[in-house]
Amino acid sequence: MRFSTRAIHVGEEPELEGGGSGDVVAPIHPSTTFARRVRDVDKPSSGYEYSRTGNPTRDALEKKLAALEEAKYALAFSSGLAAEATVVLSLLRAGDHVVASEDLYGGTRRLFSKSLAPFGVSASYVDLSDLGSLKSSIRENTRMIWLESPTNPLLRVYDIKAISEFAHTRGILCVVDNTFASPYFQRPLTMGCDVVVHSTTKYLGGHSDVVGGAVMTSNEELHAKLKFNQNAIGAVPSPFDCFLTMRGIKTLALRMEKHAANAQRVAEYLESSSQVNRVYYPGLPSNPHHELARRQMTGFGGMVSVDLKGGVKAVNAFLRELKIFTLAESLGGVESLVDHPATMTHAGMSGEERSAVGITDTLLRFSVGVEDIEDIIEDLERGLKAQASYI
Repeated sequence: MRFSTRAIHVGEEPELEGGGSGDVVAPIHPSTTFARRVRDVDKPSSGYEYSRTGNPTRDALEKKLAALEEAKYALAFSSGLAAEATVVLSLLRAGDHVVASEDLYGGTRRLFSKSLAPFGVSASYVDLSDLGSLKSSIRENTRMIWLESPTNPLLRVYDIKAISEFAHTRGILCVVDNTFASPYFQRPLTMGCDVVVHSTTKYLGGHSDVVGGAVMTSNEELHAKLKFNQNAIGAVPSPFDCFLTMRGIKTLALRMEKHAANAQRVAEYLESSSQVNRVYYPGLPSNPHHELARRQMTGFGGMVSVDLKGGVKAVNAFLRELKIFTLAESLGGVESLVDHPATMTHAGMSGEERSAVGITDTLLRFSVGVEDIEDIIEDLERGLKAQASYI
């Protein structure tokens, strides 16, 4: 099956044999526990015993997620950060070191720098577009390379195949956060990485109505460790959350095409404005990562970041006039959102850390929705008109 067909059908095949009800849509199984036959007291009769350990609705979602990323295994979690934390707690030990991309979601950076540091896991943040910098950052105790591609919020694209190959020459695991691209535009496991993580809250769910995370791998040993801690730590999604995520996934291909088409128009429009310092979007030929993105991805995604002229007052004036873009955290929903990283998603970083990465106080990150592009452009025109008096 091709991608759109997998997104609709895998995990939700109707069962008509053996008393199956023939559900076309996977049913929600809210039960927290499952009965055993007395004669089978030593083992679960249905394969299920307790919903933290396994649930039929979650199993359906995990099958679908694995199919989308062309993975052998997928595990669903209650949030993207729950997925990330389980990966680190499962695969690293006290004293281990992680090399992470310097342009990284603020919550992931907080996880490494604040939550895991007291347990003896250290992290270095590096520009992974420079393989020389990556190689020089490796220590004897480096056990993992962690990257986003495209990154959050500067949309940098890293060479997943080259980084994975280098990691494996050193016996290091490579983990890729594929949230921004989604499996529709990019499948890192096929390029050699070991583990893929997602915030399914974003494009996979796609409607800003369910929080979730996922981990995919084709490595049986890694899966066993991750599966153990999925149960032992217990940060799993509810059956209803799984149902909503599956429902969103069915239209993923359609949505991603529209997100990307609208984002391309937004990026081109903003790049043509004299009120903009810089536009960050891999679909622009002027972007330094454009050729790599063309080779590595099948589309450029729905995220666009822009650095505006005029200082913070100009940015605030721009934001006040927006009617279609809502000022809010998160991304990947059908509605357009705008984020101010310095005070929102990346506020946990110090000003010095943000400056070192390139996150300015005048940077905005747009999650371009699937509205009519004419309405989106008119909204940006309103913002730019208000911004102009501050330049």
